[in-house]
Amino acid sequence: MRYRLVIFDWDGTLMDSAARIVACMQAASRDAGWGELTDDAIRDIIGLGLPEAIDKLCPGIDPERSELLRSRYSFHFVQGDTTPMRFFPGVEAGVAGLRGISERRLAVATGKSRRGLDRIFRESGSGDWFHASRTADETRSKPHPQMLEELLIELGVDVEEAVMIGDTEYDLEMARALGMDRIAVTWGVHAPERLAASRPVFTAEAVPELFDWLNR
Repeated sequence: MRYRLVIFDWDGTLMDSAARIVACMQAASRDAGWGELTDDAIRDIIGLGLPEAIDKLCPGIDPERSELLRSRYSFHFVQGDTTPMRFFPGVEAGVAGLRGISERRLAVATGKSRRGLDRIFRESGSGDWFHASRTADETRSKPHPQMLEELLIELGVDVEEAVMIGDTEYDLEMARALGMDRIAVTWGVHAPERLAASRPVFTAEAVPELFDWLNR
């Protein structure tokens, strides 16, 4: 067994949700009177906690408008937008295979809120896949490593026995700050050359490659 603990990012790594996030953030920005935000700018901040994402997207935004943008984003994501979100093909079978080893633990470290992650766990039926999870609103946003530190403590795993998997530099830099192994996946939002700067131990270009490598 290569790792006792495998930690996944959610959006862009397990779930194909970038289009939904982009559409909802653009609608929220219009609602808040901030104006148009480009697809590329929004894709760049996927993975951060929502307050941190808004601060980066909208430099100088005042607190009142920032809060309005946050609330409108939540509205659109939960109720107002119907852009489909699905697991990337092969994810469900791949995670099931990892769970087949009793000594292995699986976890999620995400920029989502706890409320948002629990909702998608329920809707997708995936909550039982994971032994633990951390969200940006109950700890600190990526790339700060606090959520990984907490997962290691909760699950009783040393950093050398764990790996972080993600599609953004925020995921990889979070792990790098702890000296944790990290795997980049290229089907998400950040370009391969950007991910390479964080020196991943492996870069997966397709979902089967990721799970094959983990199961060697």
